[in-house]
Amino acid sequence: MTLTRRGPLPGGDPYDVTVVGAGVVGSAIARELSRLPLRTALIDASDDVGNGTSKANTAILHTGFDASPGSLESRLVRDGQRLLAAYAADTGIPVEPVGALLVAWNEEQLAALPVLADKAVHNGYRSARILPAHEVRAREPELGPGVLGALHVPDESLICPWTTTLAYATQAVRAGVDLHLNCPVRSVTPGEPHTLATGRGPLRTRHLVNAAGLHADEIDRFLGHTDLTVTPRRGQLIVFDELARGLVRHILLPVPDARGKGVLVTPTVYGNVMLGPTAEDLDDKTATGSTADGLALLREKGRRILPALLDEEVTAVYAGLRAATGQEDYAVRAHPAQRYVTVGGIRSTGLTASMAIAAHVVGLLGEGGLPLTGARDPEPVRMPNLGEAFPRPYRDAAMIAADPEYGRIVCHCERVTRGEIRDALAATVPPASPDGLRRRTRARGGRCQGFHCGAAVRALFEEARP
Repeated sequence: MTLTRRGPLPGGDPYDVTVVGAGVVGSAIARELSRLPLRTALIDASDDVGNGTSKANTAILHTGFDASPGSLESRLVRDGQRLLAAYAADTGIPVEPVGALLVAWNEEQLAALPVLADKAVHNGYRSARILPAHEVRAREPELGPGVLGALHVPDESLICPWTTTLAYATQAVRAGVDLHLNCPVRSVTPGEPHTLATGRGPLRTRHLVNAAGLHADEIDRFLGHTDLTVTPRRGQLIVFDELARGLVRHILLPVPDARGKGVLVTPTVYGNVMLGPTAEDLDDKTATGSTADGLALLREKGRRILPALLDEEVTAVYAGLRAATGQEDYAVRAHPAQRYVTVGGIRSTGLTASMAIAAHVVGLLGEGGLPLTGARDPEPVRMPNLGEAFPRPYRDAAMIAADPEYGRIVCHCERVTRGEIRDALAATVPPASPDGLRRRTRARGGRCQGFHCGAAVRALFEEARP
């Protein structure tokens, strides 16, 4: 087990494979590679896994019902949903199958529902059906006025995106993958092997996977490819307090357009309600700040969808950047002669598709000469539960009896205990910041945003630092 955080990169023989980007897709690829008897590295410019696009995902485990039929995305989302659902059950990642409603508010949207239902069938999903207005209203009494009907997709689910990425990375590291954080790639000299100039020194690798998200086009250009351009698309979101959870029973989706799935209202596995995202194409790949105009737009959309939601307390606002490419499909491209694979243009469905993307990419690496023999199943992992619909330590008498630290609450908004914080700080892939600790435990993620518990949480974090 190797986790490298500081200091120069290790020398010696080149890695067999290096994956650039430790988001949900890059971590899934590293986990899949860890099944093979290879020397593998997973590197990221950030100080944590899942710290880019992945941490701002809308946290839906998709069925793929509305993907473009015949596309790579359609196949990988369909396969990935099955794989991730089983993996989540085995690993302890919280999933809630609440179902989704694509709500029609005008005649044009209502006319589009049969088209979407037909698309679902072409994507291999046959459980979607159109509901009349009265049935939609019976299912969601708090919807705004003017509902004409909806497409019900019963198998759309909620999932924890933070735990998913962390589970992949944990399993990869335990199987021998070297995780190098704070390791930005500044240039690549193609060759046998490739040499990556990084912020922590040179890294040599025979095969290279580019899962760099927003920066995938920059890595591509280092290898001489110019056909991928990534535009940062900002998605702003508003998170409402857990007291709003009773207002909504399903994921409420708009009828999608060419820019994406639009503004939705969805519960989360953490017990609160999320409104968003916006879709703003930008030039700045670091512009993750929220704006007054963006939040005003969300409130306007939210007032139409679920008017009572706007009366609830806001817990947080945040924004994430998605890697838009101007294409309708994933941009997964193999360059066998270079022993190089680009994994670009992975939109929000990439969380669902992550395990299938990983298997697909490893197959492409095989076409470039990577030996794929000797695979074995990785050792199973069990992740701490962050979902409100599942047992939490503060309510588990047996856990508390065995270890009283699970009964000592530090963050009262989210009911996070000292035992959970201790475990996260001692984990295979520990947090490098209080924000990383929040994603692993929910500490400081509630209505007071750390006003009451922040000092205590930071003290525990600082005590555990090497």
